[in-house]
Amino acid sequence: MKSLFSIITLALLTALSAKGEGVDSLQIYVQAGDSCMQQYDTYEALKCYQRAYAIAESQDSVRISMEGDIRVKLADCYYKRANYRETSELLKNLPEDSLSHDAFRQLAYSYQKQGDNDSFMYWAQQLVGRFPMDGEVVAGLTLAYAKANQPQRGIICGMKYCQRDSTNILVNRALADAWFMNRDFTAAGKLYDRLLEQGDSTFNTLYSAGMCCSQLDSLERAYKYLQLAFLISGMQHAGCAYRLGVVCVDTQRYPEGLNYLSLARELMRPDTTIMKAITLSQGEGYYLTQHYPEAVNAWKEHLGYNPFSVATYFNIANAYAYILKDDEQARSYYQQFLDSAAEVETPTPQLSEMVAKAREMIK
Repeated sequence: MKSLFSIITLALLTALSAKGEGVDSLQIYVQAGDSCMQQYDTYEALKCYQRAYAIAESQDSVRISMEGDIRVKLADCYYKRANYRETSELLKNLPEDSLSHDAFRQLAYSYQKQGDNDSFMYWAQQLVGRFPMDGEVVAGLTLAYAKANQPQRGIICGMKYCQRDSTNILVNRALADAWFMNRDFTAAGKLYDRLLEQGDSTFNTLYSAGMCCSQLDSLERAYKYLQLAFLISGMQHAGCAYRLGVVCVDTQRYPEGLNYLSLARELMRPDTTIMKAITLSQGEGYYLTQHYPEAVNAWKEHLGYNPFSVATYFNIANAYAYILKDDEQARSYYQQFLDSAAEVETPTPQLSEMVAKAREMIK
């Protein structure tokens, strides 16, 4: 059936191309796009809606009556394909009262997904004004205020919703976080407790509840929540390990606390592979731009991550010998180079040449 429809649609569109495009062809393109969307074929739907939109824009008689509807359909297709810039461009100039709830949400969330928090806040405010019980948008707006360092406005937004519905987990999470950002740990703690009673045992809720308890000197409860949060994180969250270690020390669980603090330190160490590449490139960049002391420092840091980098010892030694004129440091790094090169089982001709030069320099 699906293949039959595709054949019919293709035949119609081919005929339209030959005949020329008018109101009838616009409607057929829209219907074809709608059918493609029903089959979740956004790729073909996009082509149909784009053609329909182009026809609507070119004909004044059509523009007033149909362009808005086609614009919304095209925006919906773009949104489902994660093209959020096109979605927002299509929807932002339409009259707000002409937008359906879904289209209005797509407009607001398109800005959020583009990382434009200010525009998201503006459109989410308009959306909440029309649909005040859309809990998902209220929660998003509450968090957006907190992200913009306006937690008080987030609290007002969330509290207004909670006057009618205090059971929405999304809104309660956002409101609790806003209270936390506002450093009202008592109010935040009460909401985190409510969330836990509702069965919300996510990492963020447990971690934030533990943080509130630690701020309020309720250390036994902080220990309980932080321990659960750390387990949920797969024992991979450095901040949680650190906070848990501090609470353990404060509650005289010294061996346990020291273990958590040691683990936090390990988790906070930068990735060795990445740091090898970064420090090596830094050294080369500094050297080529004649920032020689900085180049030597970068190469020394590189050795901390890659102590078997034979060439790096040689580069540092040469920099000290020929540029920085520090004979003592040069001899030291030439010797370290020779010690490191001696471990290479099959030296290349280039390495052998470097070894000969280093021996000559330390005579």
